Amino acid sequence: MAYQTFLQEYMQMPVVTRAYTTACVITTLAVHLDLVSPFQLYFNPILIMEQYQLWRLVTTFLFFGTVGFNFFFSMIFTYRYCRMLEEGSFRGRTADFVMMFLFGGFMMILFAYFINLLFLGQAFTIMLVYVWSRRNPFVRMNFFGLMNFQAPYLPWVLLGFSVLLGNSVWLDIVGMAVGHMYYFIEDVFPNQQGGFRLLSTPQLLKTLFDAQNDPDYTPLPEERPGGFNWAEAEQPDQPQ
Repeated sequence: MAYQTFLQEYMQMPVVTRAYTTACVITTLAVHLDLVSPFQLYFNPILIMEQYQLWRLVTTFLFFGTVGFNFFFSMIFTYRYCRMLEEGSFRGRTADFVMMFLFGGFMMILFAYFINLLFLGQAFTIMLVYVWSRRNPFVRMNFFGLMNFQAPYLPWVLLGFSVLLGNSVWLDIVGMAVGHMYYFIEDVFPNQQGGFRLLSTPQLLKTLFDAQNDPDYTPLPEERPGGFNWAEAEQPDQPQ
């Protein structure tokens, strides 16, 4: 019964969220079980360019370290905010969501090349959190039942939490920087006087991902991701 419930919930996840979180869990567990080595997965521009190990451009976003608190914490946040974006502002625009993934991945690879980052999964999660938080500025958040704040402060709270856990702050900073770049390009600049869309989703992606989407469908509250009191969303405050 529990298996059927889990399978039903799993299949109800939107396609991009399901694919990405599944890949992250499988990759991290494969390393945990010694099926593959982290040395085969990390971002290494020399091996990529000289030995054509192109898979490293992808696997650098899929490995989240040893299986433990950090891993489960990251997976919950990845699942939660990836799904809320896909079911929220990207509802009916899966191709645009994939385009955000490609843009974010490309920019993080550039950052990693210059500041020597090996694994970018945590940075990618922070990017998702950042974009969601800027698109939901009046949502009140509750973190571990201890802190209440507006959604745009959530990435900064997570940055502070990373410091407490002894993680590298560079990953959070890169994630926030790339998230802000995407937010500015997509949500700010086009709405300025003389502004225009800088990112254009290729027709191929639209054909692959948007053919069966229903842009008029609005998910019911119970269809949205469940709350976690690590960063639980409360009723949004209304703008004054």
